[in-house]
Amino acid sequence: MISEAVVYACTCDLAGKVRGKGFPAADLEKRLKRGIGWAPTNTQITCFDLIADTPFGALGDRVLIPDPGTRVSLRSEEQGIAEDFVLGDILNLDGSPWAMCTRSILKAALERLHRVTGLRLLSAFEHEFQFTSNPTGMGNAYTLQGLSSRRLFAERLIGAMRAVGLAPDTIMKEYAPEQLEVTMDPAEGVTSADHAVILRQLIYSIARACDETVTFTPLRVPGGVGNGVHIHFSLLDESGGPAVFDPNARYRLSEVAGQFIAGILKYLDSVLALTAPSVVSYARLTPHRWSAAFNNLGLQDREAAVRICPVSAMSDIEPARQYNIEFRAGDASASPYLHLAAIVHAGVQGIEEGLAPPEATEEDLALLSSEELAGRGYIRLPTSLPDALARFAENATVHGWFAPEFAELYRKHKEGEMRFLEGMDEDEVHRAYASVY
Repeated sequence: MISEAVVYACTCDLAGKVRGKGFPAADLEKRLKRGIGWAPTNTQITCFDLIADTPFGALGDRVLIPDPGTRVSLRSEEQGIAEDFVLGDILNLDGSPWAMCTRSILKAALERLHRVTGLRLLSAFEHEFQFTSNPTGMGNAYTLQGLSSRRLFAERLIGAMRAVGLAPDTIMKEYAPEQLEVTMDPAEGVTSADHAVILRQLIYSIARACDETVTFTPLRVPGGVGNGVHIHFSLLDESGGPAVFDPNARYRLSEVAGQFIAGILKYLDSVLALTAPSVVSYARLTPHRWSAAFNNLGLQDREAAVRICPVSAMSDIEPARQYNIEFRAGDASASPYLHLAAIVHAGVQGIEEGLAPPEATEEDLALLSSEELAGRGYIRLPTSLPDALARFAENATVHGWFAPEFAELYRKHKEGEMRFLEGMDEDEVHRAYASVY
């Protein structure tokens, strides 16, 4: 049978879904210049493939220009793997970034960070996901047996990551049934989010080749253990040196890093709709679930929204380069580009406002009354997607980080997503998200 290689030019959209259009691989050089046509209304396709309210209708055109540095070409007939795609930016016809292109939005946030501070972002996404096929039973949390039961998947995934330029760090059997966690080395700027998108696609592909199915849904079943996406980050100066660590400062946190974190915490309730944007996200973001429920900084606290990670005296890496911060209030229903852009914009806002570095909590904030929380500058984060969207809509400062039309279109997108779920009971809602993520 005659066949010809096809490359897919892709974007990771508002729903965190990777959508694109294929073309003959022989035309790649042409497409790097011409791109592929893209309909503006595509931005309003929800995770359930329902088109939300759109001002574009059938009108208008944009162009998706592939970035050759993001190409993934991975083929193995023996293993049943065939992936060939490239990520890119959606541009207006005059070549300017389109307001709804998530990758362009992140680039703008990173440019703001560098313009205001001269600093660059170094970050890494860690992913949790669950197998929905071939259950292995109870008693496997964190066990060698639990990981060994999917050794074929794990070893193929690590090999695939390395083959496409991702540096694998760890893979482990996590706490929830059939749950794994995969981490990778950090990367600078937009590349970190590119790697997050690529890793998710590799996990889907390798699982399919192993006759498995997986889901990244924030919460697979009501009352279950959720799947988060945690982002570890630090800041680099112009020479590439670490700019977060100060051995003489409180918590060893540099002033600029403290202001950056303070900005994240101040604006967290208003950007949560971007970092945890599904209905089931908010069943996970509750106290005592090792997720985030309040806008607090914690010392090695896995229930804090932002965590100062440990530094080991036994490491061969110097403390200043080990030292990093973890953002925990997000999941894989978010586009990695929007997820990271929200963090960067909020952090830079904190620097611009000269916010005082925050105090780090070392207690259970869920035990405090709302009055006690308020007296110490803490708030309970939104408890539902409508609540999160309302706080996003009300914050003019946050809107100012994006193009004028972004906030309204994003709100309509999410309202369209929620319309699909109307009339469903709790179990059906969870199953719907598990099927699409």
